[in-house]
Amino acid sequence: MIGGIRVGPIGVSSNGRHFVDGGGEPFFWLGDTQWELFRAFTLADAEAILKDRGRKGFTVIQVMLTGVGDGTRANVNGHTPWVDHEPATPADRYFAHVDSVMQLSRESGLVLVVGVFHQLQASHITIAKARAYARWLARRYRDVPNLVWTMYPKAEPAFVPIVRELAVGLQEGDGGTHLIGVHPDPSPASSSFIHPEPWLSFNSIQTWARTDLIRPMVAHDYALEPTKPVVMAEGAYEAGPEYGFEVTPLWVRRQAYWTCLAGGHHSYGHNDAWRLPPTWRNALGAPGARQMSVLREVLTQRPGWWDLAPDSSLVAACLDGDPALTVAACSRAGDWALVYLGGSAAVSVRMDALGAASEVEASWVAPTTGETMAAGVFGSTATPGFSTPRGWDDALLLLEAR
Repeated sequence: MIGGIRVGPIGVSSNGRHFVDGGGEPFFWLGDTQWELFRAFTLADAEAILKDRGRKGFTVIQVMLTGVGDGTRANVNGHTPWVDHEPATPADRYFAHVDSVMQLSRESGLVLVVGVFHQLQASHITIAKARAYARWLARRYRDVPNLVWTMYPKAEPAFVPIVRELAVGLQEGDGGTHLIGVHPDPSPASSSFIHPEPWLSFNSIQTWARTDLIRPMVAHDYALEPTKPVVMAEGAYEAGPEYGFEVTPLWVRRQAYWTCLAGGHHSYGHNDAWRLPPTWRNALGAPGARQMSVLREVLTQRPGWWDLAPDSSLVAACLDGDPALTVAACSRAGDWALVYLGGSAAVSVRMDALGAASEVEASWVAPTTGETMAAGVFGSTATPGFSTPRGWDDALLLLEAR
């Protein structure tokens, strides 16, 4: 047990909906994208990043094994990943640095989702070399508990053979100890081309600027069989300039709550964390990152949070505002529910969605601070109206059976 979290190897729950830790207890996935953590940072800086993320409630760090690019760039110490840029001859000095960062992440109670292949590396990591390379990696790290494997192909049939070879190599190397995911780049979803593969432990989604796709894509993957957890692994980065709209903390919160209340698991990202301008240290304290801790606290403080299920029937009607900004979910036990209003809105809500409760207590929760405010007590057959509190950009409505 480290930092209150029993670190990996994490697994998947028996119903395929959520992750579990090494002791079988529900594991809350709150990811951060630190793609260059192994390559571009000294150990001191990597430790500072990991400790900061642990303090803010993040549980997962997504990182590229060889950094962003084709795998030929040197790390902060001047060491490249492969001798003569050849994956068949991994460079021990590079991976010794990776070893140290992995240990730091374990000490911080964080799980690493490690990308072993990116489609930009296809000229180096070929189909013929993929299995042996993946096997070498998995053997080296088979005893690292806080580890998940992933890869970044295009979501196209042409990439299926190399992805399969990598998966076979990983499983041969670590005996299937660690979960394996596929995070398509730039294509949006692993489910679009490789969902039935038995080795694929969970689905990953990359929406980038298309925030409008988050809810329908998470809902689509949530409904698939066989059932697998759904991770919204890469959306619009906070403070990112290239999306056609300003990625404010409000947009960061919207992406996260749309994901979690639609049945998925969420990863956050800040533009400066992977582009590495001189302001990367300041980005650690960005408002959106701080507010992700509110999301975690609101959800994990509720009983049976891991069984929260999307339930659009909670909202009887959208009385004002954009209905696309509102999402709702209810615990499977029917003892609590959440409605997220992603903007100024008014909705009516069905209290009978909470099962046999005689009364339902409603509270507002500010997604920016976690501040709560009473919103009334209602009979179980009521359908009261609620409006985003004055001065709030968005709001969470918490309903609890009494």
